[in-house]
This record gives sequence, C-alpha cells and structure tokens, in this order.
Amino acid sequence: MSDDLFKGKSVTVTGGTGSFGHFIVRELLRFEIREILIFSRDEEKQLDMMREFTDPRLKFVIGDVRDKGRLLERVHTDYLYHAAALKIVPTCEECPVEAIKTNLLGTLNVKETCIRNGVRKAIFISTDKAVKPVNTYGMTKALAEKVWVDQQASSESLFSVVRYGNVVGSRGSVVPFFGDLIKKGRPLPITHTAMSRFLLTLRQAIALVFYATQNMSGGEIYVPKNPACRVLDLVESLGGKGYPTEDIGIRPGEKIAETLISEEEARRVEERETCFIIHQHGRYKSKKEMGEFTSDTARQLGVQEIRQLLKEAQS
Repeated sequence: MSDDLFKGKSVTVTGGTGSFGHFIVRELLRFEIREILIFSRDEEKQLDMMREFTDPRLKFVIGDVRDKGRLLERVHTDYLYHAAALKIVPTCEECPVEAIKTNLLGTLNVKETCIRNGVRKAIFISTDKAVKPVNTYGMTKALAEKVWVDQQASSESLFSVVRYGNVVGSRGSVVPFFGDLIKKGRPLPITHTAMSRFLLTLRQAIALVFYATQNMSGGEIYVPKNPACRVLDLVESLGGKGYPTEDIGIRPGEKIAETLISEEEARRVEERETCFIIHQHGRYKSKKEMGEFTSDTARQLGVQEIRQLLKEAQS
C-alpha cells in the first residue's frame, strides 16, 4: 500500500467505537493523516476511546446514522468507512424494524451524505451473512450492499464493499464468549456439530479494507481468501481435547455453513493474490467459474492453525 494514500487526508468511521473502529484508528494513526472523525451514538464508548487514544487528530461526534441531518452537518471528509450496524443476530430477529432503520435506512443516509458532501471514497463493511441471507441481520446487510453500490445516482464519490466472515475476538463474537465460559469451567454451547465458519483477524480485515481503498474504482465487493474452521475444532483449540459441550440446537436465523461468494456472483469474480473481487453485472466475466465460496468448501483450519490464528489476533 502506498504511504501517500492517507497523507493529508481526513477519514470518517461510522460506528467507530466498535472493534473495527478501534483497530482501524490504531492503524490510521501510523500515517500522516490529517483527521479521523469517529461518528457514533454511544457517549460512554466514545469517552473510553478518548482515554485510550490521546492523539489530537482524532475527533469524536455523537450521532446516529438514522439521523441524516446530523450526518450532513458533520461528515465532511475524504474517505469514509461505514461500520455502524445492529449486528447481533438474535437481537435483529426480535427487532427487525430497528435493524432496518439502522442497517438499511442508515446506510442510505450515509451514502446520500457522501454524495452531497463530496466524499471521495466510501467503503461499506459487510458480512458473509449478507449472502443468501436467512436472518434479519443478513437480509438488511444484503439490501444495504445493493444500495451502497447502486450507480444510478450521479456522483463523483466512489462506493465499494468489503465483505468478510467472523473476526476473531471482536466484540460479541464466539471466541471471547467461549473463553469466558471456559474460565468458569462451564460446557460450551454447540448449535450443530457440523457447523463451520470463516475466521480472520482484525489485522487481516483492515488490510483488505486498505487494499480496497487504494484499488477501488466503484461498485466492487472485496472478499478475502479466508480459510474456515469447524466449530468442534474451535472448541478443542480453546478448551483442549475432550472439553465438554452442550447441544442447544440451531437458533433462529442460523446457518450450518456461511457463504462469502454465491453461485451467481461466482460468474463475475476476479481473483487476485489475496482476495476476490466481485464486479457488478456486465463489468467482468470470470475466466473460469469457481463455484460458491462457503465455509464448507474453503480450506479448513486444523486445531493448531486455529490456535496460531488466535495468538496472532491477540498480538
């Protein structure tokens, strides 16, 4: 990545007090960046982050992506990373209208703000659950992807998507949840023994985001070439061989395997060294169709590889 990518630039991160926001801020501050604006609605999390990062280039704004007026008022920036979302699957299942307000309508508000305020490049942080979605969270993110890359509006702003799977150790994810249960000596809840998930570290996620920022021309979806793991191998990597589990059954809106690239998208995928790029219809035709990219068809991490990934995530 060019060292000049962020030189003298301003960057806004919506939902910037989350795990993604913390890590990308830490990385952005390594560059000669002019300003980083954290736009989020939780004042306590902003206060905690202010105490963690004392760099004067970091600015904080209380606001909600549901509030278009507030976005228009405060978001004047070169680049924008849109990470604000309701993402806990059971919560979105129980409160689907609230998920729509934040994940879909909020995304539309952010996009329209980028267009009106002349943001140069804007990247939407998406999820494997947006592919062939079966739950409210995935459905709202799938529609938000469509809204984000829609080119009908005349604009000089560029919009692209980064889509990835489970981030190891992120807030509310399975690894810290399992870790807490292991400390208490309690069995780990398993919804299905055949379940598999994509895994990556925050560092890997941010590397892809930066790659997209430098290379985007607008309308693409960037997907990492991630391995996956079986949930039982994850249990063993955390608790050791034979650690007790409890079968609780599949929860509403849960898949046995996740998909990062659908069969339909595979027809327009460009493969690069570290990632796949899904182009819009009519812009690219795959030289060879790769088929669906799922957590079942991806390379499966062994127990030792998972432990190494967990170690890297903590470094």
